[in-house]
Amino acid sequence: MLCRAVAVELEVTRELNKLLHSIESMYLSIVREVVEYAVENNVTSANKLQRLFYRKYRLEYSSLNSQLIIQAIRQAAQIAKSFVERRRKGLAQKPYPEVKAVSIRFTEMAWSYGKFINSTAPVRLSLSLLGERREVWLRPHKRFWLYWWRVLRGEAELASTLLIKRRLNKWYAIFIFKLKPREEEPKSVVTFDINENTVAVGRIDLLTTVNEVTNWNKQYLMPQLYTIRTDFGRLARRYEKVRNAIIERLKPRFALPNGKYINITNTREFRKHMKRLRERVRKVGRVRQIANELTKTPAIIITEELGEKPQESMINEIRRNETRHRIKQTPFKSIEKAVGDKALERGSKIFRASSYRNSRVCPIHFTRLERTDDWHVLKCPLGHLVDRDYASVTNMLWKITPKAWTKGVWWSLKGLSRNMNWRKYEGKSNLIIPKYIIQHLYAILKTLTASEEWPAMLARAKPMNHHQMQNEGGGEETSHTLSRQGGGQCTLFI
Repeated sequence: MLCRAVAVELEVTRELNKLLHSIESMYLSIVREVVEYAVENNVTSANKLQRLFYRKYRLEYSSLNSQLIIQAIRQAAQIAKSFVERRRKGLAQKPYPEVKAVSIRFTEMAWSYGKFINSTAPVRLSLSLLGERREVWLRPHKRFWLYWWRVLRGEAELASTLLIKRRLNKWYAIFIFKLKPREEEPKSVVTFDINENTVAVGRIDLLTTVNEVTNWNKQYLMPQLYTIRTDFGRLARRYEKVRNAIIERLKPRFALPNGKYINITNTREFRKHMKRLRERVRKVGRVRQIANELTKTPAIIITEELGEKPQESMINEIRRNETRHRIKQTPFKSIEKAVGDKALERGSKIFRASSYRNSRVCPIHFTRLERTDDWHVLKCPLGHLVDRDYASVTNMLWKITPKAWTKGVWWSLKGLSRNMNWRKYEGKSNLIIPKYIIQHLYAILKTLTASEEWPAMLARAKPMNHHQMQNEGGGEETSHTLSRQGGGQCTLFI
């Protein structure tokens, strides 16, 4: 089941606002006291804490609904358990967790869940507040109606727990929808490869490419290749310079008598400046854009097996601290997780293929590619240039072919043929593809021109330096061809 949370603003009068504020203060005081006790005595069991504190707070806050007291204790148990785990790993710097704000949890007995779920178009709810029920009107928006329509169609369920949260002196009701994964017939095959500043995509539209030729020979499917600009590396470098400038500006205020400085990053002033940078928000926005682009239609999505910590294996041979920092800041696993989550919601399926030399082998001749002056462009021994990102996504497309084809090109999906000796076939051409087909494809690719429609999404932040200084391919990536200064063209292959 997939979970989606939707926040809907409440229409609150002045009297109701004061009432919600008083409940929030009671709820927050319970959470803080229970968290302090749980951390000090190392008690993280919600049932034990409930037996210890329920009667006390039931007598102290007699007008507060009993379910709210129970939920406050359970929420405190979760916070304490998370803090104890972080302290065990050495990530906590304070003796107690600092609880600044909470979301009030209403169970189905504390709000009108049954009446709400049976309504065709719910626009109000009833909350149990200080001994009496109060009706509150909602201001639903289109996203709420989108998921509510799925509830009416039986494709989703509404969770019985309702969250009430205050944000900028406005009150919001947070509804949690549990979506059932869709089962749709795939309309395309999509492969993507994540890089520092780009995401290379290869797409085959099954509805438009299946014809009389492809019905009897699937190898003639022509993938569409394009690039999605993300600029995660450039974003990391920009914010690194901004952070260093902030540290240098704050240093005189935190100088020690011996001439040294305290750790500026642990100060409150530094954290205030970092909140305004919105680095994490920009990253999350770009990750969601990529997931939305790759799952527009139901598809079979293929990507590389990244492992648990892909950045660690990438920076083993890199000595420059700046490059290592940029790679560490690239959200490889976040993109993979977001794509997989969105794929389940829209009826797509995601599979992971072996990452064995995807970007080092020619996708046409299946021979080992050679280096050139450009890190991003490689050369096939048979005399043509190949972009390594597009070679990677195209080679992943080869890996979804039947098992007989897989043996012919010495590759395999993960777990499909574990005992196959890959190096036995290395350097050999693919005997399945006829020679005249290779010549025909090469002639077509030589005539391809750059398209102004790509990249599919432009990054919001402009690079601080020219892209040629970064050796990342810059902003000239297109769906088919890369133009180089003084070096002709770099042709992208299928």
